[in-house]
Amino acid sequence: MLLKRLRTSGKGAAIGLTVAGNQVTLLHDPETCLPAMLDAIEDATREVLVEMYWFASDRTGWEFAEALCDRARAGVRVQVIYDAVGSITADDQMFQRMRRAGCHVAEYNPVAPWRARFRLGLLNNRDHRKMVVVDGQVALVGGVNLGDEWAAKGAGGKGFRDDVIKIAGPAAQRLQDVFQVTWSELTGMDANGHPRGNSPSLPHPSNKSGSLVRVLANHYRDERKAIRRDYLGRIQEAKRYLYITNSYFIPDRKVRQSLMAAARRGVDVRVLMPETSDVPAVDFASRWLWGGLLEGGVRLYRFKGPVLHAKSAVSDDRWTTVGSFNLDNRSWRTNLELNIVIIDEALAHSMVARFMADLDLSDEVDATVHGRRRVWLRLLDWLFFLLRALL
Repeated sequence: MLLKRLRTSGKGAAIGLTVAGNQVTLLHDPETCLPAMLDAIEDATREVLVEMYWFASDRTGWEFAEALCDRARAGVRVQVIYDAVGSITADDQMFQRMRRAGCHVAEYNPVAPWRARFRLGLLNNRDHRKMVVVDGQVALVGGVNLGDEWAAKGAGGKGFRDDVIKIAGPAAQRLQDVFQVTWSELTGMDANGHPRGNSPSLPHPSNKSGSLVRVLANHYRDERKAIRRDYLGRIQEAKRYLYITNSYFIPDRKVRQSLMAAARRGVDVRVLMPETSDVPAVDFASRWLWGGLLEGGVRLYRFKGPVLHAKSAVSDDRWTTVGSFNLDNRSWRTNLELNIVIIDEALAHSMVARFMADLDLSDEVDATVHGRRRVWLRLLDWLFFLLRALL
């Protein structure tokens, strides 16, 4: 068993702890991601934990809300955290219905001043995670929110292109820990509704078979560097290739320098971004950086299919990461984020195959064409780049 403690929160949640014995499945398509989450919830017998940036009250959101209500009525403990900004358009009646059914629901950093936990100084701090954990045995983590944007077009959704990792094994218990730390911070209660204590989590067993999985979360200030450090380490250690898919690609100077240094030493560095972002201002801010990256040997692509919302990467037939972390200022400095790192050759091959399939639906950015953009477009790029901390 590989069990290396890189960092552990003072509140008892394991951060950067690698555990073996996991069965992992990579899900890409709208036809599979949300249905897999819903199936896991419906199979729950003891506990369902949902931490979601965007919990909509559209058809998809209500479908999940009703499934959670059904589980609560069946005696399953259901805990839900939703972000106040990400879910700002959601109908509060949906959350009230869930509470009446027996679900325990908490809003992360309310924006309404009359809410009990409203804090003006925390308005910019958001919970950007997306995860579902069932019975401490199965977890699904990625970039998929609970809304019609991520539902298949055949089911009336918009078919956003995203990634989810499904994990069966001890890493699910680590994610259970991560959720409960946030829950305790929000409510002052533990999973059983008792006042929180300071006792650490009990160790979870593992075994020698299955994939190695590392859970990276950023509860506290001293943990905020964990996901970025892992990303930088992989960029700096890459030997053959590094393929990044990122929906909001505005990397800081250190990340840009590391990407270009990797390209200069012969690593095949490619970055896939959306052709049209669901946050248009990000397009402008990102484009301001392209010239330097292209000159440094980094190959950039724009995905022409449905909106690309994934946050994933793969390197050297071994390392894969999937989660909520964007290579931008908000993920690095203000958001609660969550990424899963998997050390597994078969999974890496699956991710590479999907990346190459996505490139078939993409256009590579041409440095010459990019350099000939009109002056007013360059000015917009520069202005939005200056505002990148707010995007």
